Amino acid sequence: METAGSNTAEAARAAIRPPLWLLAELTYKCPLHCVYCSNPLDYMAAGRELSTADWVRVLQEGRAMGSAQLGFSGGEPLMRDDLVELVAEGRRLGYYSNLITSGIGLTEAKIKGLKDAGLDHIQVSFQDSTRELNDFLGSTRTFELKQKVARLCKAYDYPMVLNVVLHRLNIDHIEKILEMAEDLGVEYLELANSQFYGWAYLNRDHLIPTRAQLTAAEAAVKRFRDRIGDRMRVYFVVPDYHASRPKACMNGWGAVFITITPDGTVLPCHEAKMLPGISFPNVRELGLREIWHDSDAFNRYRGDGWMKDPCRSCADKDKDFGGCRCQSYLLAGDATEADPVCELSPHHHLVEAAVANAELAEPHKTRPLVFRLDQNSKEFCKLPR
Repeated sequence: METAGSNTAEAARAAIRPPLWLLAELTYKCPLHCVYCSNPLDYMAAGRELSTADWVRVLQEGRAMGSAQLGFSGGEPLMRDDLVELVAEGRRLGYYSNLITSGIGLTEAKIKGLKDAGLDHIQVSFQDSTRELNDFLGSTRTFELKQKVARLCKAYDYPMVLNVVLHRLNIDHIEKILEMAEDLGVEYLELANSQFYGWAYLNRDHLIPTRAQLTAAEAAVKRFRDRIGDRMRVYFVVPDYHASRPKACMNGWGAVFITITPDGTVLPCHEAKMLPGISFPNVRELGLREIWHDSDAFNRYRGDGWMKDPCRSCADKDKDFGGCRCQSYLLAGDATEADPVCELSPHHHLVEAAVANAELAEPHKTRPLVFRLDQNSKEFCKLPR
């Protein structure tokens, strides 16, 4: 016999839309050691990676739920020997697939294999427009290789999609970055100012741009857009810390995005594992549909029942969803607080202080610049003078 409570629960479950975007973080392994890497600081402690069969099952379950867009990411996804096989399975299932890569390992043989397997889209990252800073920021000599990879993408009839993470150390090169993109025949350029999670949060004092740097960069992008017209689409993502209201993080917790980490942990965003008090489920133990609809982890911050003021009474709560839960935890120590980026947050002064510190000629540095470490590298690396 059905009860009113069971009917209400079933209605709430039915109202949860399927995840449209599935991000498969195939591995945390990466040949680069970027100072702004978004992977968790303790990524080396992750469990064993999912097998090919595990990933095939995950892709099938995601597609059965209604996921339409599939991202292959990492770390560096090209370090998985089964990438072509997984791309082919994604095509068989009907996903639109995207490879998010540093380009390291993308040989002509590999890109031909990916093309034949049905990969739809490749996004290549650069660290800078100069060999010296590009190679320094990734702590690997890759600049010429990345240029070859960019041209390979064009040769194999992929739209040239370029990503450059901007921050204090490279934002003054914005005009050269734009020129490099034009020279490479880029069709889509994402200039994503660093968001401060993972290694980027550890290096925050080094990476926050000054307001003058940001203003100059925005003006350079506008001039470039006016000149280039429709030949290139340029996306300029303003850093959270320089905004007065938060972004709609992931379009809401558990709303359209689902990510599976290399060891099978399922997250509503790629940073959520840092949040304490939440047991995130694993695809080795539960199916994706059950995780998405029924797990405490995915229902924790859906809707507005978890919100405190000022979010609970804010007219924009259905637009920005209170901002980023991970940013709230990192800055305010409580994931249920309003994102401190918001000027209405009682913790907004923490963001203002970080930005004010960036205005100093020599920002206070509590530690040297820290590169993403691997198992053979245990020492901090300092920015050269």
